[in-house]
Amino acid sequence: MTLDELKVVLRDGGVVGAGGAGFPSYAKLDSRADTIILNCAECEPLLKLHRQVLEKYAEEILQTLDLIAKTVGAKSVIVAVKRSYKRTIDAVSPLLDTFENMTLCPLPEVYPAGDEVVMIYEATGRVVAPGALPISVGVTVFNVETVYNMSRLLAGKALTHKYVTIAGEVAHPVTLKVPLGTPVSELIAAAGGVTVEDPAYVFGGPMMGRLGTPLEPVTKTTNAVLVLNETHTIVQKKRAKPFLDMKRAMAACCQCSYCTDLCPRHLLGHPIEPHKFMLVASNGVTNDATPYVNSAFCTGCGLCEMYSCMQGLSPRMLLTACKNGMRAHGVKPPAAEPASVRRERKYRRVPMSRLLTRLGLVAYNQTAPLSEEVLRPKKLKLLLSQHIGAPSKAVVAAGDTVTAGQLIAAPAEEALSVGLHAPLGGIVKSVTDKVITIEVKEG
Repeated sequence: MTLDELKVVLRDGGVVGAGGAGFPSYAKLDSRADTIILNCAECEPLLKLHRQVLEKYAEEILQTLDLIAKTVGAKSVIVAVKRSYKRTIDAVSPLLDTFENMTLCPLPEVYPAGDEVVMIYEATGRVVAPGALPISVGVTVFNVETVYNMSRLLAGKALTHKYVTIAGEVAHPVTLKVPLGTPVSELIAAAGGVTVEDPAYVFGGPMMGRLGTPLEPVTKTTNAVLVLNETHTIVQKKRAKPFLDMKRAMAACCQCSYCTDLCPRHLLGHPIEPHKFMLVASNGVTNDATPYVNSAFCTGCGLCEMYSCMQGLSPRMLLTACKNGMRAHGVKPPAAEPASVRRERKYRRVPMSRLLTRLGLVAYNQTAPLSEEVLRPKKLKLLLSQHIGAPSKAVVAAGDTVTAGQLIAAPAEEALSVGLHAPLGGIVKSVTDKVITIEVKEG
């Protein structure tokens, strides 16, 4: 299979990054890559699915990695797995010798090991320049479920389902395989239901996730749903208002610089210094725009506000607001070269165990076993935009009968876009420019 042929297969098949913003996978295939990295770091606390999927489907995933490497001409494949994922490492290790130039890179149990820029440095020693893409240093990174979806697509099965970890205040934490478009409420029910009176729902993880509702549908990037009590610190943090946090910063920021000292990108030499941003932003300083401009280099990991700040302030929230404001007005950061990796970096990586304790999540760090028993909801709500780029274009109409795996939305022409397929057979109830609703056939 040629590089162009593989790109077409992935584009039409709908494969995107199975987490984060959902960058279309075909657009990451690049002949400049000399190294392919498989990300099995489970960046967010409490997530289990990547280690579980790699353990169960190690052979299929490694075979697909090998195909990708050969297709783009990469000379090296690195399987990056946290040392603590012993069962996953045991599943992968015996298979490595059957592939050329494929090695295992044990990662430390720190946060955010799953940040691809951090992972690239840990696995290769290369530093991605601020604002640059991994391909700039000859590396492409895919997470486990993304490569698993590629393997299924190459076997003739379009992307129609998603693995999701359900954890927190539920009776039976579990990792489920569910059709795209399934209401989150059905996942909660499959996990035994909520165990608190006033639940809040965090989509994606406690650090970088967002608050959502059980009525929302599962998308290609839904990695986890964490159920917490409404009064939990994490929930309150995510309900905070930027203008109130700015006032708190004006009153309480003591410029201790802990937010900068522990910032993962700062430690790699990137020009991001949250404490300096807090100083100029909270005091209305306008004669030095550098801290504002450098907010563009914040990765949004949340370590500064969820762990580092002794005052409970929210540097990440304010940096994000500034970054979004600049983007909305077309302001782009200048090209920047990283400084040297800081000598103190290895002493300032945050252990996941300590982070779990600080966040009040230790009691929720349970097994959440993988279940392959697929849910079958009565109705699917399939968003046409589940990825970065242009939304998919519906090719079905209300009243149409569709079968499982059928293309229901094609990639937008001449744009960064992917296809969308029906997870289950049924009748199309409605089609808008944003969503396709399918009433699932019984049986």
